[in-house]
Amino acid sequence: MRMLKSAVLCATALVPVPALANVADESEQRTIIVTGARDQGTTATKTDTPIIETPQPITVIDDELYLAQGAVSIGDTLNYVSGVTANPYGPDSRVDGALVRGINALQFRDGMRDIFSYYASIRSDPYNFDQVELVRGPASVLFGQGALGGIINLVSKRPEFEAAGEVSLRYGSFDRKEALVDVTGPVSDTVAARIVARVRDADTQTDYVPDDRILFAPSITFQPTSDTELTLIGLYQEDDSGSTSQFLPLVGTILPNPNGQLPNDLFVGKPGWDRYDGRLLQGTALLEHRFGDGVRVNLKARYIDSDLTYFTHYPDSYTNPANPFVLLDPATGQPVLDDEGGFVPDPEQRTMRLYADGTLARMEIFSTDNNVQFDFATGAGIEHTVLAGVDYSTNSVYKTGGFATEVFDIYDIDYGALSDFGGGLPSPAYVAEDVDQDQVGIYLQDQIRFADRVSIVLGARRDWTSAKSMGGPARRDSATTFRAGIIGEVVEGVSPFFSYTESFEPIAGTASDGSAFIPKTGRQFEAGIKFHPTDAVLITVTGYDIRESNRPVSDDSTPDPFDQIQIGKLNSRGIEFESSASLPGELTVIANASYNEAEVAGTDRQIDNVPKVNASLWTTKGFALGDDVSLLLGAGVRHVGKNRSFGPAFPDGIVTPSFTLVDALAEVAFANWSVAINATNLFDKSYYSACLARGDCFVGSERNVMGTVSYRF
Repeated sequence: MRMLKSAVLCATALVPVPALANVADESEQRTIIVTGARDQGTTATKTDTPIIETPQPITVIDDELYLAQGAVSIGDTLNYVSGVTANPYGPDSRVDGALVRGINALQFRDGMRDIFSYYASIRSDPYNFDQVELVRGPASVLFGQGALGGIINLVSKRPEFEAAGEVSLRYGSFDRKEALVDVTGPVSDTVAARIVARVRDADTQTDYVPDDRILFAPSITFQPTSDTELTLIGLYQEDDSGSTSQFLPLVGTILPNPNGQLPNDLFVGKPGWDRYDGRLLQGTALLEHRFGDGVRVNLKARYIDSDLTYFTHYPDSYTNPANPFVLLDPATGQPVLDDEGGFVPDPEQRTMRLYADGTLARMEIFSTDNNVQFDFATGAGIEHTVLAGVDYSTNSVYKTGGFATEVFDIYDIDYGALSDFGGGLPSPAYVAEDVDQDQVGIYLQDQIRFADRVSIVLGARRDWTSAKSMGGPARRDSATTFRAGIIGEVVEGVSPFFSYTESFEPIAGTASDGSAFIPKTGRQFEAGIKFHPTDAVLITVTGYDIRESNRPVSDDSTPDPFDQIQIGKLNSRGIEFESSASLPGELTVIANASYNEAEVAGTDRQIDNVPKVNASLWTTKGFALGDDVSLLLGAGVRHVGKNRSFGPAFPDGIVTPSFTLVDALAEVAFANWSVAINATNLFDKSYYSACLARGDCFVGSERNVMGTVSYRF
């Protein structure tokens, strides 16, 4: 099967998103790019459509921008985006996360989804992409499996026919040492190639947790004529890491403990056994062919093979979240039970139960998306762009697990006393997950442009899905989703818009009763205005109302804190303000603010870990210091509002306080060289990203300072 998929992959192709030249002339090279009114985004419509002609908010974050902001993960690239809570559980070395309009966003790469299960793969590397695109609201009409809040699309770096490149060396906080290479150029008149590579040896803000990586991404483009382009992209990535999330108990973090507050860098596990090690292989093919000016065929396909070892310890903060400490029997060393079978509390509030959890995961994904685009007119001043396509994806996730319990003193951990289980899984091993999913979708979209002033988008899609879990019978579902939107420039530079969109999202995994999750569904109404007085300025104000069904949430009826059930309806509504401007004097400004109410219908309370208020401001200013010498200074501030979590132990909720962080940049460029210093959380504010009523807290990002020396040619 793997050979067959690889053969199909090599024979199938894909539409390339127009790549931004990574290196242009020296004056453009160090200019921070912000989203412009005429910038084209392909994710929202799968066509090259200017942002001001698309009836929904779109944010394009160029790599020059998010690297200047100090991003070291995909989650970090969204730190300065309206309506987004990036890294809602703090810095997580296992997965990238973002809440968009209160809902977890799905991650795509080059228009195809590449994450189908938690803890079955390693994180994508931001250095491997030209830009990150965020489309808010449902996109299921085109993508089928798009989340209701929005999707994150990563646009891969691709070969250029102009020779360029850079080599960088970096050193930073937590003993981060890195070498980075990005080289592209022509091989012949019709062939171009590119190599992106990264080697990293680093620690993290959590003791005993490394963050080592090897990345190698070669690509080649064959362009025999101006109408045909074929691009092949490969990826090998290997991560040797662990879990920076230590699931520290509420009592001792946000709640008082007589022994004091637990340190943020505390490692709760067995050094050398705890790990998050993965290997990832990807192959992607992209083809575009134009038949004259009116017809374009776009084909794409990808195969992903992922292996992951995830061994971790975490304290039992869940059996009794308000007092998770247990008294030990001096004779047996085991917790003492009371007459009702519960644990007798430790009066010194030091000793806890400790879970040891291990999984060996294998994930395979094959995806393909193929469409035909027709451009034509049906009258004077009426232009159509019709897109008709079919896509298919199949993914298989298999996990072998092992589980055990120990006891320890969390204020004086004896690491040598903890078991390493012979370097393998705790016994007995069991099948933790065995899920197979398939999806086929057909879609049709018509973009109608009237008098080059008003745009209407109409779309429909039909999906068929199949999901099988733990060898049981396959669950089959189907859905039809619709989309309609309108945007018009009523006066020059002012474009109000309105849209209706629907979502359909198959979910991998099982509920606590062993049944496969059924797909989530939803719909959204949205209205707003885009102000664009010049092509260098774009201001968007929008309001939205979302309804979602079949959302997985924690199952509080079972002792396992990670068990989930699917509930009825989620409501999310809010207002967003987003602005970006490139001003005279090499000044750029990005300002954002959002207000979001997201709640389970009928509860009248905000969803766990979803702040109502977010705001951010980022600005850069360039200075000419002399011939071939320039200085770039940047600074940003971002605010995340408080959030609340509810549970049986805390019916009135646990509040995670709001926090405000400051980031900074300073870079000197001279000739082909540059020296840059990036700092995130410049003032080293100590905070928690989330504290959950189920019993645990997640530490926020500590100060991270990096110095980078680069040579560009």
